[in-house]
Amino acid sequence: MYQNIEKHITNYVKASTDELQAFTLKLEPVNIKKKAFLLEPETFIHNEYFVEKGCLIAYYLDTKGNKHIVQFAIENWWIGDFDAYFNNTPSKLYIQAIEDATLFALSKKHFNQLLIEAPIFERYFRSLVTNAFIAQRKRILSTLHNSVKERYLEFKTLYPTIQDRVPNYHIANYLGMSAESLSRVRKQLKG
Repeated sequence: MYQNIEKHITNYVKASTDELQAFTLKLEPVNIKKKAFLLEPETFIHNEYFVEKGCLIAYYLDTKGNKHIVQFAIENWWIGDFDAYFNNTPSKLYIQAIEDATLFALSKKHFNQLLIEAPIFERYFRSLVTNAFIAQRKRILSTLHNSVKERYLEFKTLYPTIQDRVPNYHIANYLGMSAESLSRVRKQLKG
């Protein structure tokens, strides 16, 4: 049941069998149906989620009601509203399932216990946060400096399986372009 998350962890740290068990004992399985919301704004959250199976998006709505996708999450990725989770503030994000999904929830209480019981997981989570920060910075710089075509090609390289699972308008939104622009780029690349 926990093979994927254990493998994910051991890609970052050399956790012992006992440490892995301490981790998995703190997880709660969650199933969510396609189109259902895992999280909505103005709610206090107590969990971060590891995606065992499925695909989700995290987005916010601006004051004009425009959707801005900030994250996709597929198998072996974590998703949540990190600000709300760590700072005990109301969420600003929607998290919605694009496909039926199976997740593992890690509560803030269990997270804190885990870091005391098995300090190696501090390194694991630090690695995840560092990688997420680097990816976010690269995305911002790409949006500022790269053409629409360059952003799409970079997306395809970084996330080759997502484009087959997510509607084009979500990809366009994530890349900061219109669906029409994305369609033109795809046509240019085919021809």
